[in-house]
Amino acid sequence: MVDGKIYKMDTEQFRKHGKEMVDYICEYLETIKHRRVTPTVNPGWLKNQIPLEAPVHPEAFDAIMKDVENIIMPGVTHWQHPRFHAYFPSGNSFPSILADMLSDSIACIGFSWAASPSCTELETIVLDWLGKAIGLPEEFLTFSEEASKTINSARQGDSETEVHNGKGGGVLQSSASECIFVCMLAARAQAIKRLRKLHPFIEEGVLLSKLMAYCSKESHSCVEKGAMMAFVKLRILEPDENNSLRGATLRQVMEQDEAMGLIPFFVSTTLGTTSCCSFDNIPEIGLVCQQFETVWLHVDAAYAGSAFICPEFRSLMNGVQYADSFNLNTNKWLLTNFDCSCLWVKDRFKLTCALVVDPLYLQHGYAGAVDYRHWGIPLSRRFRSLKLWFVLRTYGISGLQKYIRHHCQLAKRFERLVRSDNMYEVLNDVKMGLVCFRLKDDPTNKLNKKLLETINESGKLHMVPSLVHDKYVIRFCVVAEHATEDDIDYAWKIIKETAVTVVYNEQELTEKREEQVDEVFELSERKKKDDLAYRRSFFVRMVSDPKIYNPIIARSSPGSRRHTHLSSMDDDIHDPLSTSTSDTEDTMTQPASSWISWPLAFLFQGVFDDKEGNDVPVRFRHLATKMHFKSKSKSPEHLATEENKSRRNSPVFPRKSSYVKTENENNMQK
Repeated sequence: MVDGKIYKMDTEQFRKHGKEMVDYICEYLETIKHRRVTPTVNPGWLKNQIPLEAPVHPEAFDAIMKDVENIIMPGVTHWQHPRFHAYFPSGNSFPSILADMLSDSIACIGFSWAASPSCTELETIVLDWLGKAIGLPEEFLTFSEEASKTINSARQGDSETEVHNGKGGGVLQSSASECIFVCMLAARAQAIKRLRKLHPFIEEGVLLSKLMAYCSKESHSCVEKGAMMAFVKLRILEPDENNSLRGATLRQVMEQDEAMGLIPFFVSTTLGTTSCCSFDNIPEIGLVCQQFETVWLHVDAAYAGSAFICPEFRSLMNGVQYADSFNLNTNKWLLTNFDCSCLWVKDRFKLTCALVVDPLYLQHGYAGAVDYRHWGIPLSRRFRSLKLWFVLRTYGISGLQKYIRHHCQLAKRFERLVRSDNMYEVLNDVKMGLVCFRLKDDPTNKLNKKLLETINESGKLHMVPSLVHDKYVIRFCVVAEHATEDDIDYAWKIIKETAVTVVYNEQELTEKREEQVDEVFELSERKKKDDLAYRRSFFVRMVSDPKIYNPIIARSSPGSRRHTHLSSMDDDIHDPLSTSTSDTEDTMTQPASSWISWPLAFLFQGVFDDKEGNDVPVRFRHLATKMHFKSKSKSPEHLATEENKSRRNSPVFPRKSSYVKTENENNMQK
């Protein structure tokens, strides 16, 4: 309710707001270059801007348009922006917009000829127009050359002449994905039909499980999705070094599958792949498919197909005569806004027999008329042929050729700029409007990912990545209808400036990391050396001074001020091998005790040889006992013969002997 009245847009108000809308659209497209290419919002942001329930009362149209600018536009990615280079073009033009306005105003649902004859027949005619313009073989057209001549003659003479149409024909679908899926369903139906004749007693589900489809790794993901929905197997094949699927590869795999009991039935090829705009070898593949009776060959030229309107590009579609179906998207590169995907088939009856459902309420009495509801998935169909008709008539074939060639020239300009800089490389064969480039010397793809991320975050350009020869690349596509050389130069300027910053920052970060690693390594090495020196020093002191590791026990031992050792470390330590000091006899009379690692005990055997039977008590580090060694004077020969005996008397496994007593034994004797 507006101003207390129920709001209703009448003819006058529509005329007023319609003019305002046209003005808004014009201003939007004229000033779009001043907007940021991509939005800066996060998922879920709009729920905080718009109520989650519809308004109960009417709102003014001016308020709605105000919210369009303030709420909707901040979250829009502007595909018509001259700095948008991400995907393939989203076709658009004023004639197409006007035609869509008219189509929406007529609002017919053209599921059959009777539902709206003009909707059906215009679609048939404009698809023949375009099919001829891109050089499709006559088998794909509804009206043959002979039929066209007959119709022209009848028109000039104002007389009606019966025309027999060919078996081929075209239809408008919503997308290339739908075109491929519909053709896969038709191929499946044809294959099952043939197999049931050969094997009438085998269930259809068993036959279905044997069907195998094929495509290249470079094919669009919609082929895989279509196979999932059609419940058929799909084998994805490796292309050659030019990302082109070859006939030899296909033949080998199909023969192997056939030998295993599988049945090849569908091959999807691509002219102008999404990743790098490569082209499968249709002549080779077509000859292979001819050897298999049940195989349907489809050619997907969603992007590149529009370029075949230029004669110089038609060599890329050589071999299309072997195909059973062919599609292109005028809503990509032919200035027609979405949705408007064109599909042609050689035999429309093979297509429709897989999709025919004919209830009574949809039947009519016009036999032989085309009903496009049998050519696709949905029943309801918009009057889409109007916009294609408007575009073809407004620009003409020559105008569309000029537009396509201009985009290809701009792509070549960008390719030259990239190749002129040794920092970069181009990884695809630039034949049309797509260039795949990357920074060199980036085996981990880290720099290229950072470069693309930084550029997209800036909002100055928008591009997307892809994989070419298993390398991470950045896709640069010429998209805008009115793109100029200045737009290409500006894009290259932004890319170079950003790349310099990214590379410099990465080098700085790498240097810092290397410095940190070097510093850590240096500290680690220094610590190792210090630890080694400390351990060596500690070992010498440990052997020489028992107080280091157990001063309590050392103090409690008799004669703790004199310690048996091999070398004098300070003035307070007595060397038992020296006889020059005054207290030698006293010291040796009462031998000192010492904590010592047990292998060194054997070094002391024979050291004290002044008197036979001297009892030298020695404490061992890992044994809670005191060992008494009776030193004996032994010659080297005697020591050699006693080697095994000394091993048997290791303090780890103490045994009774004539010269070893433990404290426990002495206590027991006492």
